[in-house]
Amino acid sequence: MTTRRQQVLDAAIRVLGSRGTRQLTHRAVDAEARLPEGSTSNYFRNRDALVAGVLDRLVTLDEQAWGLFSADLGTTTPTLEDFADAVAQFTTELAGTARVATLARHAIFLEAAHRDELRRQVDERRRRLITWGAPWLARLGSPHPEQDFAALRALLDGLLLHQSTLGEADVDPADAIHALLAGLSQRW
Repeated sequence: MTTRRQQVLDAAIRVLGSRGTRQLTHRAVDAEARLPEGSTSNYFRNRDALVAGVLDRLVTLDEQAWGLFSADLGTTTPTLEDFADAVAQFTTELAGTARVATLARHAIFLEAAHRDELRRQVDERRRRLITWGAPWLARLGSPHPEQDFAALRALLDGLLLHQSTLGEADVDPADAIHALLAGLSQRW
């Protein structure tokens, strides 16, 4: 069941991901959520609080997506190829059906470059992401799973940026992901 706060945050993600950072206003979120004017400000007094709330909501959605991703791989250790295929499929979904949320996430990353407090919040959540991804690489044999996951995350960020912003959604990320993981695994 979606709470009113989640409804506001989901609307803010849609505004941010489909219209950009300049359009993220309390009034725009109220309209997108089809709520009375002033509803968003009941939960988020200023824009900084709204952006922080959006970041937290995106992390919650990421956790749910990561849980599904992990469940799809099952409880056994996948092969490197199976893992690469799953990551490629996940990336395709993030650039396709979850494109608006991906664009919202990138908008927050860009805004964080100019706002120290937001950058700190993004860094804190990225560290949480490492705790989700690094164990998979450890299971695959990486002696440096956090370092290797950072390389994979950087590749995925680049692929998602190109696929979601530059109209390259038809590019299959599988080749790049397979190549990176094969190269990393040669050091294992």
